[in-house]
Amino acid sequence: MQSETMHAGGVLEADVDGTTGLTAELVAAVSAACDRAEEHQAAVVVLRIRGAADSAPLPDIALFTRWESVLRRLERVPAVSVAAMWGPCGGVALDAALVADYRIAHPTAELVPSVSSGDVWPGMALFRMGRLSQQAAVRRAVLFGEPVGVNDALAAGLVDQVAEDPDADAGRLHRRLTGTWGPDLAIRRDLLQGSATEFEGALGGHLAACDRLLRRRATSA
Repeated sequence: MQSETMHAGGVLEADVDGTTGLTAELVAAVSAACDRAEEHQAAVVVLRIRGAADSAPLPDIALFTRWESVLRRLERVPAVSVAAMWGPCGGVALDAALVADYRIAHPTAELVPSVSSGDVWPGMALFRMGRLSQQAAVRRAVLFGEPVGVNDALAAGLVDQVAEDPDADAGRLHRRLTGTWGPDLAIRRDLLQGSATEFEGALGGHLAACDRLLRRRATSA
């Protein structure tokens, strides 16, 4: 989350650039945005998402664990979250997009799993994609790291709408959703997503898979 802007009506806009790798600064920035949402300074969080790195370095497991923790927090804030997406979205951009309540994609948008030296990064983005859909394009993304084009993403339910101007559509949407702030929103998300135990169990498996990949990469270096 490289920059953020608070607008009238409690709308917090934040940029997430997937061309940069995961950093402690990004984790802190997302955590700060969660603070503002939880304190009702923001009723709607609009994430302006774009970018996928060609060869972003793999994060260490401790930083990745912190990142997944803050994403889970973002997933549970009492504010509505809207992702406005352009072009290839990978790495931290894909992670952030998949935790949003509503996703608006430009026709150029593409969901790009992180692949490094032929290895698909087994982070929680794969869990969230698989939970949202089991369509063929999603299975190929999870298993083989193939990007998901915007039409397949729309058909699979990974995005809610395609728009030529995601910013404008996000603006219209947040005017309709600003009255939905509150703890009941997080409860409804849990009902929609299923048991929190399912998530925690999946997180353990994904962390273990990420740790194995990092150890194997360190051994072969």
